[in-house]
Amino acid sequence: MAILHHNTHSPSLHEALADCRQCHRLAKFLETVKTQYPSYHAKPVQAFGDSLSKLLIIGLAPGMHGANRTGRPFTGDFAGILLYQTLHKFGLANHRESISAADGLQLLSCRITNAVKCLPPANKPLPGEIRQCNAYLDAEIADFTVRGGRGILALGRVAHEAGLMALALKMKSYPFSHGAVHNLPNGLKLYDSYHCSRYNTQTKRLTAEMFEQVIARVCADLALPS
Repeated sequence: MAILHHNTHSPSLHEALADCRQCHRLAKFLETVKTQYPSYHAKPVQAFGDSLSKLLIIGLAPGMHGANRTGRPFTGDFAGILLYQTLHKFGLANHRESISAADGLQLLSCRITNAVKCLPPANKPLPGEIRQCNAYLDAEIADFTVRGGRGILALGRVAHEAGLMALALKMKSYPFSHGAVHNLPNGLKLYDSYHCSRYNTQTKRLTAEMFEQVIARVCADLALPS
């Protein structure tokens, strides 16, 4: 299947992602999940948020009982709690909770996507699956930039490296670390944070204060919300 680049809002690309089965392991896993949970979305998860965003947030992949269930990134699971609470606190979301795709949540000046669009077993995509799915992220970032996007927030190392891969930049030139800010050659800024997963927040690897500091820096740099 051919993937269209550089227009994430075209119906063709939307349809291509919705029907994507290029990663056979993930496609088979989603079939199994859909059998176990017939009401679940259990398909690739599209990006969500402001189509004219200044900030693009990249996560890892849909969670089993979160985005894979609801069809919206970081919606309905633990990982979305800190993310949406913080976005709301800084004026980037109209609600502090993300429960379902029909809850009326809107994002302001920001958009959320994932490095891998399908639920991976044990929440661990294989390197080849990350590379295969990167064409979609490439298209999303290109469209984001054309529409005036200015900053990317990577939640975790996988998201960080997937973003660099999509931009054809060398990993060693932009090392991941929590709180890091990288000025990219295309004029974008790349911000890094630990992923707001249950493990990271419960072990205090990422606290609410740490995450708020990152979002505060992003908002100050990009003059958000705007």
